[in-house]
Amino acid sequence: MAGELFVTLGVLLLLFAFYEAFWTNVRSGQLQDQANHALQESWDSGQRINPRTYKNGAQGAAFARLHIPAYGSDWNFAVMHGVDDTTLLSGPGHYEQTQGPGQAGNFALAGHRVGKGAPFNDLGKLEACDAIVIETASEWITYRVMPMSQDAAARQQQSHCLSPEQAQRVATGDYAHVLGRHITLPGDVGVIAPLPGTELGVSQDLEGVLTLTTCHPQFSNAERMIVHAMKVAVEPKSEGQRPAVLKES
Repeated sequence: MAGELFVTLGVLLLLFAFYEAFWTNVRSGQLQDQANHALQESWDSGQRINPRTYKNGAQGAAFARLHIPAYGSDWNFAVMHGVDDTTLLSGPGHYEQTQGPGQAGNFALAGHRVGKGAPFNDLGKLEACDAIVIETASEWITYRVMPMSQDAAARQQQSHCLSPEQAQRVATGDYAHVLGRHITLPGDVGVIAPLPGTELGVSQDLEGVLTLTTCHPQFSNAERMIVHAMKVAVEPKSEGQRPAVLKES
């Protein structure tokens, strides 16, 4: 009897793993394709989003694209308004209490790590200075992953992709506590603060930061993996042109 119970439980676990790793990916892929199509149609029609509406867009509607060149030149996901369960089935979502793309402060996104499209499955493979690019209707905004070390000298070495002023702030200044990647608890809302890890409000003297959040470890939501990157460049979009940064690997 006990043996039959264990067999049944094993079958159920296998079915659940199949559902999470395969079927939810299929469904999320369909929803992501729809979101990408709607986003491109809106851009092609000349629609432009006022930066002030980034926090008030229609829940689940796409407004930008996320590119991570380290994952391949064609890797991209449409980014949606909101982080509720339904929205995250379609792809990464924007914490709407945070800033918009390229703005001073923290533009923070959430995404799944296993199943449901798994856009953030490989966040653990990113290294300091890897590029993360946000595409909007009119701009390409490039962020660089911040140093992983807490040591000031190592942080200086890992900041070669930043401007001299940014490298100083990151090595020994007000951003010296912000790691490029770390693990924290689900209740740590400070990671999406305007200056992560502080209670400071939004001000124009803040750097533009991009934060990516996902569950950790895989198949668990006990903790959160956090990646922080700093804005280094903004390039206007022109028809038929893609920035060279997308070819990095």
